[in-house]
Amino acid sequence: MRLSGRLYDTGQPTHIEIVNGRVTQITPVEPSPELQPNLGRWPWISPGLIDIQLNGYGGQEFSSAQLTAEKTAAIVESLYQFGVTCFCPTVTTEGVDVLAHALSTIAGLCDRSPTWSRHMPGIHLEGPYITGEDGARGAHPKRHCRPPNWDEFQRLQEAAKGRIRILTMSPEFEGSEAFIRKACASGVIVAIGHTSATADQIRAAVDAGARLSTHLGNGSHPTFHRFRNYLWPQLADDRLWASLIVDGHHLLPDMVKVFIRAKSPQRCILVSDLSGQAGQAPGRYSSPFCDVEILPDGKLVVAGQRELMAGASAPANVGVWNVMQFAGLDLATALQMAIHNPATLLGMPPSVIVKGAPADLIQFDLPSAGSTSSAPGLQIRCTIADGELVWGTPWQAG
Repeated sequence: MRLSGRLYDTGQPTHIEIVNGRVTQITPVEPSPELQPNLGRWPWISPGLIDIQLNGYGGQEFSSAQLTAEKTAAIVESLYQFGVTCFCPTVTTEGVDVLAHALSTIAGLCDRSPTWSRHMPGIHLEGPYITGEDGARGAHPKRHCRPPNWDEFQRLQEAAKGRIRILTMSPEFEGSEAFIRKACASGVIVAIGHTSATADQIRAAVDAGARLSTHLGNGSHPTFHRFRNYLWPQLADDRLWASLIVDGHHLLPDMVKVFIRAKSPQRCILVSDLSGQAGQAPGRYSSPFCDVEILPDGKLVVAGQRELMAGASAPANVGVWNVMQFAGLDLATALQMAIHNPATLLGMPPSVIVKGAPADLIQFDLPSAGSTSSAPGLQIRCTIADGELVWGTPWQAG
């Protein structure tokens, strides 16, 4: 297979040969007089996107007693159209039996073949050890929000066959610091989110090993003290990475720009936070947590109001384009936040386009200046995973 396009980081027009799942040849194209006028219309090529927070798609949540291996596989395959070749299925706050079932189901699919395992290199457990306060808990069901319990977490990790890689929790509870130390020592990345913690509790959590702020600026109270709150200490601590939902609804453009300036693009990770209801038409839907509503502009909220978010409906390719517009970033920097940074956090090999590297690649265009879409994103022409064309039709140079 041959893929042609401009490399996302250099703009170099290139032909890429793929054999047996790997890049075997990279041939730069010299801009001859005949070719030069058309090079600006060549599509772009980059590694596939990596999304570390994705709750489901097409009417199916991962955190569900009805989750099956087949439904999980269908979600994986539906993400190819958005250029996502690797992600962390995110299991959200529920009772322990439902959580154990969901974790076991995902782990079971990963055990079927190395392919599924590569697509899902770890599970993100968001909750249940989060605040029960309204606003800050978001759409997580209050009845299941609870303090951290190490024995329970071990049971969940056993159900997941050790695949829980990220745990989002609130450090506001007594015993949180000791719990975080144990979790980090076991190889889990502890993230702070959906919290009512004080600045001192935030700092203690980071001292204990917490490394990430989950969807910073979201999962927050509608109002809080302008100085003494949990946002500033997370922004200020350089030890914390920050994941950001840049769908145009969760964070205002000015917030995105300021957050990235505070953390730097090297410490920010773009996430979609796709809800299980994403991919459906605007309307009202029932979920295991609460009724939700997809508004005509794509904003996904707890039904009956317009401000409390219930996950997102815009996929990762939208966030890449939005962060370029909101924060004035170039394509290479935006994709760093959607590919290289999440891989680094997870301890994965870097996603690079070099000879011998696995062929997980996307070919795409940038939206046109006159795009009328309310949420334009990278326009994916094709997605290649494990060296196989899994979505779309590759553009070929004439």
